[in-house]
Amino acid sequence: MLACAFFLTLLSAGAVWFFQLHGWLLWYGDAEAHLNAARRMVDSQTPGYDQLGSVWLPLLHVLTLPFAAVDSLWRSGLAGSFAPAAGFVAGGVFLFAAVKRIFRSNTAALAATALVALNPNMLYLQSIPMTEGIFFGCLMALLYFSVRFRATLGWGAAVGAGVAACLGALTRYDGWFLIPFATAYFLWAAGRKRWPGEHRGWREARPWMVALLFAAVASLGPLYWLAHNWYLTGDALDFYRGPYSAAAIQGGKPYPGHGNWDAAFYYYQTAVRLVAGPGLPLMALAGTVVALVRRVFWPVALLALPPAFYVLNMHSGASPIFVPNLWPHSWYNTRYGLAALPLLALAAGALVMAVPRNLRAVTALLIIVAGGIHWVANPQPENWITWAESRANSTGRRAWMQAAADYLSPRYLRGSGIVSSGGDDFFGIYREMGIPLSETFSVCNGLPFVAAEQRPELWLWQEWAVVKEGDAIERAVARAGYRQELRIVEKDEPVVEIYHRTGGHHGTA
Repeated sequence: MLACAFFLTLLSAGAVWFFQLHGWLLWYGDAEAHLNAARRMVDSQTPGYDQLGSVWLPLLHVLTLPFAAVDSLWRSGLAGSFAPAAGFVAGGVFLFAAVKRIFRSNTAALAATALVALNPNMLYLQSIPMTEGIFFGCLMALLYFSVRFRATLGWGAAVGAGVAACLGALTRYDGWFLIPFATAYFLWAAGRKRWPGEHRGWREARPWMVALLFAAVASLGPLYWLAHNWYLTGDALDFYRGPYSAAAIQGGKPYPGHGNWDAAFYYYQTAVRLVAGPGLPLMALAGTVVALVRRVFWPVALLALPPAFYVLNMHSGASPIFVPNLWPHSWYNTRYGLAALPLLALAAGALVMAVPRNLRAVTALLIIVAGGIHWVANPQPENWITWAESRANSTGRRAWMQAAADYLSPRYLRGSGIVSSGGDDFFGIYREMGIPLSETFSVCNGLPFVAAEQRPELWLWQEWAVVKEGDAIERAVARAGYRQELRIVEKDEPVVEIYHRTGGHHGTA
């Protein structure tokens, strides 16, 4: 196990170094946003708890906070790599331990773990400030402790699984989807065996007690987030139906798969193939048969739940997936296909158990080679769909961010202040410039900003303004006597305008 952790740590660190060296850590718009959300908790005109916001779940931001507080790590983007990378390493160790326990085979465990760990899409997502690496760690911990519980009926395993599920529910909303199914499993598993040393009268009570314990611990995550949303916005479901929710962002626009199960499944399985490569899904189909013949039902079912969640969300929610080889031939949410990778890896690892014991080491090696040969034959990053998405969707954004930073850097006097449109893309300008976010004034500062939009002549004193054309704050700075100095236009991007206050810096209000 220590050797597994050691090699996973080396692999993770090497991937982070590689992507940081090429400047790719913050190409995803969401990566920039997650990093700056953590930074605002300690660096803002209104720092503190409220900067967690109401839509994105908090665990990534909280874990990133200590690193984002360090200027050099924040500016480079490395601050956002520590938590996902740690989740990746922990997830790999738990996956190895779980598969070893399920099949009683080190070689099956090695094959399954390698298929996940060597996937370039996983290595990219675990290197940047995104939630996939952390959720992988939580899901694999839930798998391990639930499998351990089936064998030991230990209360510690139930608590460990509950903690893993709770942390997963504070990382991604698919974590919420797991909890009722896992509760049902604990109820079933606890009732399958007689509890050692117990009186006959406890036999019926114990399954309910252990399932209740798991559910109570796991549900702390969703219950906390509902309470947090109510405290912050007055609506416990603001994350689901508020102005910044996925439904609001989608705005009711139709997309392939919405209301169509066949299209939803087809688009999702296409994303899975692009994320996993062509060989792994084929091996997983055969391996699933082996796993089910060996009565490995719960691990397959648990790892199938996140993919099922995304198909359901495409059909009935507001989360489209676009892949370049299907209409509308663009990139969006391709990383959701990564949710199927642990299932494919476990199923492919099960193939080791289909051969005689003396052939298992060679079989494991062949499985790893078959799963990875596509990436070796096509090593260019353009073939990594998640990286390709980050590049395709960030070209214009990175251009206007850099143009704004280049223009302001030689002209901005520290302390003179910047009025800014909302959105973490704009905070990326100030990160590039290396100025504290406390010198910026935006919608993230709450009621004072709302007051400034309404009465800019009273509340806007900052020397500079960086705004999106059409924003309410654009109209406010015009009313407050700011003069436009630069207009940045990039294809398929919002028009960004830089204003300078006529008469210069007026001091704080």
